[in-house]
Amino acid sequence: MQINSKIYVAGHLGLVGSAIVKNLLQKGYTNLIYRTHSELDLINQQAVKEFFEKEKPEYVILAAAKVGGIIANNTYRADFIYENLEVQNNVIHQCYMHGVKKLLFLGSTCIYPKNAPQPMREESLLTSELEYTNEPYAIAKIAGIKMCESYNIQYGTNFISVMPTNLYGANDNYDLEKSHVLPAMIRKIHLGKCLQEKNEAALREDLNKNPIENISGSASMQEIEAVLHKYGIKQSDKEGVSIEIWGSGKPRREFLYSEDMADACVFLMENIDAKDTCDLNSKEIKNTHINIGSGEDISIKELAYLIKSIIGFEGEFYFNTLKPDGTMLKLTDPGKLHNLGWKHKVELEEGIKKVYGWYLKSK
Repeated sequence: MQINSKIYVAGHLGLVGSAIVKNLLQKGYTNLIYRTHSELDLINQQAVKEFFEKEKPEYVILAAAKVGGIIANNTYRADFIYENLEVQNNVIHQCYMHGVKKLLFLGSTCIYPKNAPQPMREESLLTSELEYTNEPYAIAKIAGIKMCESYNIQYGTNFISVMPTNLYGANDNYDLEKSHVLPAMIRKIHLGKCLQEKNEAALREDLNKNPIENISGSASMQEIEAVLHKYGIKQSDKEGVSIEIWGSGKPRREFLYSEDMADACVFLMENIDAKDTCDLNSKEIKNTHINIGSGEDISIKELAYLIKSIIGFEGEFYFNTLKPDGTMLKLTDPGKLHNLGWKHKVELEEGIKKVYGWYLKSK
């Protein structure tokens, strides 16, 4: 890519897209284009076609997606498969139709089987069944990988698929019903600390920024405490403040700071082509996608206590074993990416401190 290349970042306001935009701007790229959802609905095939005809982007980074945690994935199964398929079908096809020089398609490591050998390598894709709770989302992302591979094989396009591990960072989703585990834990522990310290002003400020079930900072303290209780942030005269965490705490997860992920994506856009991701002489060209991860994991219990220490919460945790654990182990093997020349820089503790600082300052 050239500094003045026209680059379209789809999903520029989200956790992934905003980090990529920040990285591109820091590197001096001057011709970035984006659209909000109200300006361009990527589910609308005709609207996407007209956008590409008008703007003619040279490079495209597809970070737009419907995402969420275990509750959202399992509850809104139809929405997750339909919306993600529609978005990626429309954008990938228009990249082909308008001769885009390179497309980067972002998926997720939930594409791998629930019992995939650890750490998960790209070759594990489609070797056994998926984790049920996020199956619709995973199937949509697998379809995106195969679409990119198929267009490369049939049409000679330059489409690359990357599968980031669990991400966290600025502009994440802190909705307690729909967020992923790390941002949900940060918010719950922050709210628990506010409740413990009887810091009513901080509680109301948090709820004004991000209401829980329409309960904002203007609600009564009785209403606020009731909705916090519903989401596992509980206060009692005897035991003080406790926070419920789903499952046993034993599952292990890998996390990557969003700015590291963005740096990996821009590195690939600048240095790697689709032909570099596979053996073109192979009889079967598959598993061309690239894992983006740290290759390091932590148990949910250890994560909870790490965040507790960083935030300064002095209450207790309650691990609700009646709730699902999900996959027990989910660690990527980022060896393919390492061999291409990139490795993460920000370790987990440093990253959580950064994102908690951002969370306190966000509006």
